[in-house]
Amino acid sequence: MANFKLVIFDFDGTLANSFPFFRQAFNTLADIYQFKRITPEEVDEVRGLTVRQMMKHVGMPAWKMPFVARTFIRLMGDSINQIQLFEGIADLLKQLASQGVQLAIVSSNSEENIRRVLGTESASLIRYYRCGTAVFGKSSQFRKVAAKSGIAPQNILCIGDEVRDLEAARKEHMAFGAVAWGFTRTDIFNTYSDIERFHTVDDIFHAVCGKRAST
Repeated sequence: MANFKLVIFDFDGTLANSFPFFRQAFNTLADIYQFKRITPEEVDEVRGLTVRQMMKHVGMPAWKMPFVARTFIRLMGDSINQIQLFEGIADLLKQLASQGVQLAIVSSNSEENIRRVLGTESASLIRYYRCGTAVFGKSSQFRKVAAKSGIAPQNILCIGDEVRDLEAARKEHMAFGAVAWGFTRTDIFNTYSDIERFHTVDDIFHAVCGKRAST
């Protein structure tokens, strides 16, 4: 029997390797919405910041965030062929689904962008999509997915790559796991003793299903 009945994934930086595109698009957005660009030398520092800290770092007022997010989604849609799933993710989704685990994606990105990157087969494995979510609105979407699935919070694992993903999961009393390959530097999660840390895709399968994936 699986340890969790439902896994809620973040998308960018968790399932999809979109950080290189994010770096490129960020400075385009900075020019459009008049906040500070990020230099190559700052990238490592920025990867250690929460979203709110990053907004302060570049001088982006909170009221601009919805506009910035919307334009980012459009820019990604125009360059969707640049975005690929991380290696092993398609197989992971297939293996989890084969074990009877329900899958969901909660993301600020659009469902159209996400489905295009996933491809038809992987996209069909996702039972619940909650997309276009406000940057700080994930906890309510986690709650809605849980309600729709009928699965209790203690049987749900949320997986992401940012502190805001962790905070949203905690607010809903759901377990959380941080991937080592995402936007946020892995050392940032070292201060949290109550979360899972995933260094490989197989670590996720093991945490969810209590066994290693078949090769």
